[in-house]
Amino acid sequence: MKQREKENAKFSQKILTAIFAAISLIYISPIFIVLMNSFKKNSAVKTQTFQWPKGEQFVKFANYIKGFTFGNYPFYKAIIFSFMITILSTFLILLCTSMAAWYIARVDSLVARIAYYLFVFSMVVPFQMVMFTLSKTADNLGLNTPWTIPIVYLGFGAGMAVFMFTGFIKGLPLEIEEAAAIDGCGPIRTFFIVILPMLKPTLISVGILEIMWIWNDYLLPYLTLDMNEYRTIPIHIQYLQGSYGAVDLGAIMALIILSIIPVIIFYLVCQKYIIKGVAAGAVKG
Repeated sequence: MKQREKENAKFSQKILTAIFAAISLIYISPIFIVLMNSFKKNSAVKTQTFQWPKGEQFVKFANYIKGFTFGNYPFYKAIIFSFMITILSTFLILLCTSMAAWYIARVDSLVARIAYYLFVFSMVVPFQMVMFTLSKTADNLGLNTPWTIPIVYLGFGAGMAVFMFTGFIKGLPLEIEEAAAIDGCGPIRTFFIVILPMLKPTLISVGILEIMWIWNDYLLPYLTLDMNEYRTIPIHIQYLQGSYGAVDLGAIMALIILSIIPVIIFYLVCQKYIIKGVAAGAVKG
């Protein structure tokens, strides 16, 4: 009887593996199609989208070179600004929201509970409801540069981050913080020396989610930044077009591939922390 149950379990695992493998291929196929078309002529991308590049269709790295050199705005500047905005915004979100979540989780007061529910409520407010008001406010307050737009991202990314950090911190034993206080640690030292290292799984999980969002975001930088001075990679790709709306799809595909490579590498390196951090931050609290 036990042998039959083991065989059934193995068979079920094989079926599930085959199903999830097929689903994975479906998700990966768009990336493969974009990669394949990044080596084709523009005309071939439009007419022979799903064919392998060969013969006159195959242009090697010409699309990548054109993407780097197209127009008056160099692509390397877009890369620099994208990295700058993503790194600064993610750092600010992780630092501020983890500290706020620690306060909310440890201080049992009406103010802390109201703050927590306001953070959670912000997750359901769509960006389209506030984007025009936000754009005007960002201009008035000088938040329309790559050095100040992270403050805007902090406001939009705080909800999910506080929710996950609060759930994780509530699962940490309070005795560790009490021992640190007995040893003479104040609140700031307790947070940075004791609490922050224990938040590593959730820090990485939240960091990955925020980086993927900020790196690929198009609408917020487009509404707030000066397009003549500052462009992120998604905005630069959108401007990759000629007169009368003519679009070079081959060069666009090449830049899309270049833009997703850093996120894929970062995700593959840190993926083992995602499930652990999300589960730890969402089950409690």
